[in-house]
Amino acid sequence: MNKQIYLNLPVADLPKSIAFFKALGFADNPQFASDAGACVVLSDTIFVMLCTRDRFRDFTPKAICDTSVAVEMLINLHCDSREEVDSLVARALAAGGSSYDQPEDLGFMYSHSFVDPDGHGWGLFHMNAARAQG
Repeated sequence: MNKQIYLNLPVADLPKSIAFFKALGFADNPQFASDAGACVVLSDTIFVMLCTRDRFRDFTPKAICDTSVAVEMLINLHCDSREEVDSLVARALAAGGSSYDQPEDLGFMYSHSFVDPDGHGWGLFHMNAARAQG
């Protein structure tokens, strides 16, 4: 059985966050949509649950990280090609995201990243399996 991953992320402006991820080319799952949240489908096994801050507080007694001054986590996503990495970063920047680094080519792995409008860091990478093994 394939495991599925559901990442719950707090967002300040739900419609803006939904629009951001749609601009990256990801679909939403209307079965999990409400005024308090939305489900973004990254793949058959990876889903991002965008939750209003009030809804997110229902899941934890801890304070929500202020991503303008601290990093809560870094989300890394494997892409099928270098071109997909570059395309997703370009679309993220055009949709209101930002980036704090430059692309990195290690020969066996190519990576770049973006930060979504809510400050969540996304690392994108493509691994060349043949070069990694060699």
